[in-house]
Amino acid sequence: MSPKRIASHPTANEPSPVHLDDAEVAGEGVLEIGSPRSWAAGVPGVLHSTIPALEGMGVNRSRKTLLAMNQKDGFDCMSCAWPDPTHRKTFEFCENGAKAVTWEATPITIGSEFWAEHPVSDLLGRTEYWLGMQGRLTEPVYKATGDDHYRPISWADAFRVIGDKLNALESPHQAAFYTSGRTSNEAAFAYQLFVRAYGTNNLPDCSNMCHESSGWAMGQTIGIGKATITYDDFGKADLIIVMGQNPGTNHPRMLTALEEAKENGAQIVAVNPMPEAGLKRYKNPQRVKGIIGRGTDMADQFVQIRLGGDMALLQAVSKRVLAAEAANPGTVLDHDFLAQHCQGLTELTEHLAKVDEAAVLEATGLRTAEIDELAERYLRADKVIITWAMGLTQQKKGVATIKEIINLLLLRGNIGKPGAGASPIRGHSNVQGDRTMGIWEQMPPAFLDSIQAEFGFDPPREHGTDSVQTIEGLRDGRIKFFMAVGGNLVSAISDTHAAEAAMHGAEMIVQVSTKLNRSHTVVGDEALILPTMGRTEIDRQATGVQFVSVEDTVCAVHPSWGQVPPVSPTLLSEVAIVSRLAREVLGTSVDVDWAGFERNYDLIREHISHVVAGCSEYNTKIRQDGGFLLPNGPRDSRTFPTPTGKAMLTVNDLEYLDRPEGTLILQSLRSHDQFNTTIYGHDDRYRGIKKGRHVVFVNPNDLVALGLADEQSVDVHGVYPDGVERVLRGFRAVAYPTARGCAAAYYPEANVLVPLGHLAEGSNTPVSKAVIVRLEPARTAEVATPA
Repeated sequence: MSPKRIASHPTANEPSPVHLDDAEVAGEGVLEIGSPRSWAAGVPGVLHSTIPALEGMGVNRSRKTLLAMNQKDGFDCMSCAWPDPTHRKTFEFCENGAKAVTWEATPITIGSEFWAEHPVSDLLGRTEYWLGMQGRLTEPVYKATGDDHYRPISWADAFRVIGDKLNALESPHQAAFYTSGRTSNEAAFAYQLFVRAYGTNNLPDCSNMCHESSGWAMGQTIGIGKATITYDDFGKADLIIVMGQNPGTNHPRMLTALEEAKENGAQIVAVNPMPEAGLKRYKNPQRVKGIIGRGTDMADQFVQIRLGGDMALLQAVSKRVLAAEAANPGTVLDHDFLAQHCQGLTELTEHLAKVDEAAVLEATGLRTAEIDELAERYLRADKVIITWAMGLTQQKKGVATIKEIINLLLLRGNIGKPGAGASPIRGHSNVQGDRTMGIWEQMPPAFLDSIQAEFGFDPPREHGTDSVQTIEGLRDGRIKFFMAVGGNLVSAISDTHAAEAAMHGAEMIVQVSTKLNRSHTVVGDEALILPTMGRTEIDRQATGVQFVSVEDTVCAVHPSWGQVPPVSPTLLSEVAIVSRLAREVLGTSVDVDWAGFERNYDLIREHISHVVAGCSEYNTKIRQDGGFLLPNGPRDSRTFPTPTGKAMLTVNDLEYLDRPEGTLILQSLRSHDQFNTTIYGHDDRYRGIKKGRHVVFVNPNDLVALGLADEQSVDVHGVYPDGVERVLRGFRAVAYPTARGCAAAYYPEANVLVPLGHLAEGSNTPVSKAVIVRLEPARTAEVATPA
């Protein structure tokens, strides 16, 4: 029988002990390491989609959910924000979407006896995988001060306990209200309205940890922090540059759009420290050539960049564009566009002329010929899309790097024309919609003025706390109450042990969730779990069946209808939970029909149409076939809502990460068997890993230089001057074709290595893609704890 460790509350520098469950120890003990795949999807993608669904949900439930996913009269997939094409296929889902639905729509539920059998101290020692496998939550539970058990509680009593706590705080700013990207537009709008009526802007959300850098960079340069393209633009592009992302795992349906672009003549360039299967070759499982043929070769050029070198690469390409213009005046830059719509060209030209080529090569790890090739591709293309994800946003210079993307696009007028533009790819299904609806600690005055005009109360104007600041507030005792609608902040945030210690100091924690996760086990004095419906489930309220709406990564808003009955009649929707809590806490202090919100979501949407820019006649537009597209000045009319009314070419001083001798630069990343912090299994088949997650990917030449062997057990030490030991013990070193000097480990396990204060400049996003580490032979032969 496998050993069990006794759980205890951690200090900031000590990990929470984790049970080594029998099945998982067996899985870790037979870790299999193979070669990385050279292609993605194909028949294995079909099998890994359908077999778990049939086993986990049965034939009928699988049919109802999978065939309705991402359809116009179905529900929006909860696993990513990739947009839907105008003409939908019968199977408009990917492997990871199928896994997400299977995970949520499981008929397995947690009964009342579970809470008596498992004290919180026991749950604290369980793994993310074990917690999620227990099934759906079905009843509210409450852990009182001094108790080691969650115990079932009625909905009315749960709201009363929470209301009493919130109304007893000395200041509304002692509470923080987190939101996950799975929350619908209707629930998000109601939630932010409740929080602001309560009296605070403490509205951290998951975007703080992912695309906050994109929002800041794009907001400051083009006036809007969203993509300037539509889905159809991919099929019209001449060149698509994919930076810092892995579509084959994180948003697989993007591969179909890239395949269609290739067939229309586009070239694709992949810029990433690691080669990824989906950007090598794609075997579309809905095409004959994807089943029995070779599929489609994807990237025409792979630019294997050193971690943190993207800013230098972009500056070098822009410098080459300006040099080409100087050599052939009037033939390279889009002078009409620049003169009419942009500002800052002279300053940018002078700055880039001083960029040192040797520094660029050092920062990027590339050869001059590789940069020249990319620049030549850009110069030959008339319509260019640059798309990116967290490989860029989670860098110290993430904001400046994305500003350099905008610089490069603006030079040749690649914003505001078909087939061209900037495309940040959001990873959570409605994280962009939540921000549109007001989930942000720094909403602009115009939005707050609209709230006041619509509801008759003056919302707070002082900026609230983001995700990192919320953890710091809990740590320092300034925040005493924490509530989350969805998500798993304890696992998602950086500096895991410090975050857990901070959460343990809370007076009350409230989680609105569908299934158990780590955040439910890291409790304060009091804790409640409020179970909610999933997006797959039919939401029936007093006026009939309701739908919700979501916004995807290209600003398209569309309805989402649940398809299967809720797993329990005791579940409440997110809208119902927020509305009932608001009534309990606020009473009649504000003139808001919270009960009406719950009865009929059209009432919420009517208010949205009056408050949220671009959402007029929301109830009418959302019922159009396929929904509607939010207005976007840069995309629609080349208008830029910046202070000057023009797009801003910006000057950014080149800075890159120095790597001390004997160290590596580590990035965290997802495996193929997970979505964010949710672990579906222990395989990462595209990277050749089976039955384990505790690996660190290292270039084979770096292993030799460090005196280590392939598959050797190592300890991974974070190297920071604060004196805090941050280490992952007993990980397996895997020789892998990553860039020299770079390494990678899975998220969220690697979060322990990232200090809470290691943040992107300007956006406050945790820097998880530039972690200096030192690898040493493992101190013990102990098996690493599973995820």
